[in-house]
Amino acid sequence: MAKHDIVLIGASAGGVEAISSVVAEFSRDLQAAVFVVLHISRGRSMLPEILTRASRLPAGHPVDGEPLQYGRIYVAPPDNHMVLDDGVIRIVRTAIENGVRPAVDPLFRSAARSYGPRTIAVVLTGALDDGTAGIAAVKAAGGVTIAQDPNEAFAPGMPRNAVNSGHVDHVLPLRDIPVLVAAMVDEEAGEGGDRSVDVVQSKEPDLRRPQLAIHAGDRPGRPSVFTCPACHGTLWEANESGLVRFRCRVGHVYSPESMLAAQTDEVDRALWVALRTLEERAALSHKLAERARARKQRWVDAAFTTRAHESEREAVLLRQLLHSRSVTAHTVPDDLAAIGPPFETEDVNS
Repeated sequence: MAKHDIVLIGASAGGVEAISSVVAEFSRDLQAAVFVVLHISRGRSMLPEILTRASRLPAGHPVDGEPLQYGRIYVAPPDNHMVLDDGVIRIVRTAIENGVRPAVDPLFRSAARSYGPRTIAVVLTGALDDGTAGIAAVKAAGGVTIAQDPNEAFAPGMPRNAVNSGHVDHVLPLRDIPVLVAAMVDEEAGEGGDRSVDVVQSKEPDLRRPQLAIHAGDRPGRPSVFTCPACHGTLWEANESGLVRFRCRVGHVYSPESMLAAQTDEVDRALWVALRTLEERAALSHKLAERARARKQRWVDAAFTTRAHESEREAVLLRQLLHSRSVTAHTVPDDLAAIGPPFETEDVNS
């Protein structure tokens, strides 16, 4: 019988130290492959070098199609998702999930599909809720799910949302996680789990182009009243194992907190564009007023000066609004489940 030989670790804010702490305790002869996702969207990642120095195992960014090996740490490259596909590692630049790429959910979901009960999934410190749907997929497929104690995490959002989903087997302080993982690697995996459920076999485009959702069978849920923050297309709402998820036609995927954060960012961008437009309008109005003044066109001067002052007053108000938003913009409830299912929409699918 197979053992637990697929170890998955997902983290975001504060994750470098947390991941290093976990892998530092793994033995050199660990009979498992370790896969790590840390939210790094651009540039070069130093995480493989950091983990190689911190642990007894070599760490690196895999290449697309690389076969997995025991005793190695595979780190998702920046701006790419890392997914598993029956013995090989795939590096894909599909649409962002939960506002990030790489994301934790694609790795966890693909491992649940390919390895089922052989999988151990760990969610560490991080903001928002990436990893929650992935934890549910691993749990449904019979794997073992672990979350860092949110009360000690640098950023409690990711572990707290995972725990609140009800799909976490063990909630542990950071120091105890590698001990449990090492013990589980030496144990035989069970045969339970159901890899056919929606949360495992979901319609995210891990290794393919997404369906355009024209036909009923292509639709990843039912149409919602919301639009995608990334591409402004139609969002489809699905409830998988009690978890609300949103997907658009081109493949962008959001969990509830990630959706709120993306909408907040979109509002911020719109406000900054409005502020820039108002200030440019004021500057142009002043310029036209000066031109009219030089030509002794007093009524034109007065009209443009009035317009400039109106734009300046509106810009001042908008700057004050942006300043006040900077404190509260990304504040969301710690437990969205506590306020009930807020995304119930009319079913227009029929």
